[in-house]
Amino acid sequence: MYEYFHVKVSAKVGFSAITLDPEHRNIIDRAAEEGWRYVGFLPVTQTANGAILEYDLIFEQEKK
Repeated sequence: MYEYFHVKVSAKVGFSAITLDPEHRNIIDRAAEEGWRYVGFLPVTQTANGAILEYDLIFEQEKK
């Protein structure tokens, strides 16, 4: 059996591009140090043309 936790991360909207906050790498590294495994992401907020503005990083670990 596994347990999960989610971390919401926002993208930065600029004039000509949407960029991800580089903090997502630090979040993944810190979670891994605590024994969590990154399993994917889900879009939370999107624009009408499909650009992701917010997403959840998903982590899992076996229940103790």
